[in-house]
This record gives sequence, structure tokens and C-alpha cells, in this order.
Amino acid sequence: MKKFTSVSDVENLQDIIKKVLQIKENPLSETEKGKGKTIGLVFLNSSLRTRLSSQIAAQNLGLNVLTLNAAQEAWNLEFADGAVMNGDTVEHIKDAIEVLNQYCDIIAVRCFAGMKSKEDDVNESILSQFEQHAKVPVISLESATRHPLQSLADCITITENWPFDKLKTDKKPKVVLTWAPHIKPIAHAVGNSFAEWMQEMDVELVIANPEGYDLDKNFTKDVKVIHNQDEALKDADFIYVKNWSSFDDYAAMPKVKENWMLTNEKLANTNQGKVMHCLPVRRNVELSDEVMDGKNSIIYQQAKNRIFSAQAVFSEILDELNS
Repeated sequence: MKKFTSVSDVENLQDIIKKVLQIKENPLSETEKGKGKTIGLVFLNSSLRTRLSSQIAAQNLGLNVLTLNAAQEAWNLEFADGAVMNGDTVEHIKDAIEVLNQYCDIIAVRCFAGMKSKEDDVNESILSQFEQHAKVPVISLESATRHPLQSLADCITITENWPFDKLKTDKKPKVVLTWAPHIKPIAHAVGNSFAEWMQEMDVELVIANPEGYDLDKNFTKDVKVIHNQDEALKDADFIYVKNWSSFDDYAAMPKVKENWMLTNEKLANTNQGKVMHCLPVRRNVELSDEVMDGKNSIIYQQAKNRIFSAQAVFSEILDELNS
């Protein structure tokens, strides 16, 4: 693996799922693999799970970890090519990346969508500069359009909760990605990424969202989209709850009359569906306390799997560097 920014960087999804599960059984099995090498974790946005899981994963591999909270601790960055820097920005992103090249063997970066320019976000205006100027492998810790480490952890969590190898039938689990309410416009990265990765899994994927909230077809492709949540949830085995704003009317929040918050009453229509969420979650807005804390929730299992998904990716990158 030479870089990790989407599912297309994974040669064989089932192979890396197996690797993640092996790592989970023995997280300290490769403590010397990263010896003498440094990973730079660059955060342009807030983080809890991604930051901590990445640090733990890197340390489990013996990597030296540099964590930069770029939005708070670094100089104000300029991202525009050809900019005349006579304003608030002090350092150009190209220069910052070139310095990171000198210090790091791997660069991992987290950069959210700006939610102002659809063109900039769709074209990954920040991540693309890291890919262009970095001379070392680049890992996405979430970008404007994708969250691949989260999606890999989601694949692991579903695999652990569905007996793919033990079923004597061809039944696939029904996985529903359902939109949820929120108080502000939220980016599309998690929804896009989950849709993209699930299409590589042996599942039946359905997306449920209100009118006006369809995701980018470049990610959902031919996945069935239903605008009635109750209909979509019928017989679901897994329910992934996530908010996102409008893609067509970019970053807008069209009015929704129906109540899309997930409750136990709605879960009764599922096949004892397991509930997932990437966190952080706004309780009693996106989903109710009764669901979040209930027996159907596997949300914290997802969070723990973030460690092992990151560790597997870092391990694959190190294999390439050490070859």
C-alpha cells in the first residue's frame, strides 16, 4: 500500500479485514516494524477518536509519533496557488508539506470540507495538495469527501457481528445508511465513504434520506435510495445513523417535516438491527438515549475498532517502506 485515501487504495478488502482482525487479537505483534520511522499526524480540524486511535496504532507498531494541531499550533496556512501573502496567512501549505517531508516517513492528515465552495470540496482542495507535494506516503484521517479509516472500522464491526463464514445460505445482511437530524450543516465525508466501502462488501445496502438530501452519485452509484425511513428500515440487520447536508443545493438544510431521529419504536421494524454511528453524536437529536445506550448499539465497538483499522493501514504502509 503506497497511500491510503479511499477504498481504491486497498488491493483486497477481505485480506485487510482479516489483517485487522488478527491485529485486534494481538495488537503488539509488530512492535518493531516502525522502529526508526516517524509518522506525522496533522490535524487541521478537531478530533477525538481519530487522534487517539491513530496515536495508539502508531505506538503499537513502534513508530515515533509527531502530532500537530495545525489549526491551533502552527502558523496560519495559505492554500491558494499564486497567493500574494500580505494578509493573515504566514506559511504556504506547499512549504509546510515540504518541511514535513524532511521530518516524517509517513504523513497523515485530517482536513474537513469547508462547506462553502462545492468545487473546492469535491476536488479535495487541501488533501490534493498533500498528495501533490508530499514525497512520503499520505494517509487520510478524513477529508472533504471521505473518511476511509472510519469506513474500514465499520467494515470490521459489521464482520464481527454477522457470521459471513458460517451461514449456509446466500443471505446478505441488509445495511441501512439513514440520515438523521442535526442543528447545523454537516459534511458528506462519512456518508460518502460508508456508501463506497459497503459496495465492496457482501451486503445489501440501502440509503434512507429525506427529499433534497441525496448524496453525491459518484459515491452512491446504483445504491437504492429511499425517502421513507420506515420503509427503508424494514428487516434491516444494521442501521448506520449519520447526518449530512444537501449535496445538490450544497451545504443547505432543506426543511424536513418527518421525525428522522432513530428510536426504539423505529427499531422494532428491523431484524433486531444493530445500530452504528461514527461519533460524536448529538443525543436525542440524531438518535435517542434509549437507542444509544440500548442492547442494539454497537457504537462503542466501532470506536474501539478505529485503533485496529488504523494499525492495519499503517502496517501496510510500513511494509511498502521497508521493502
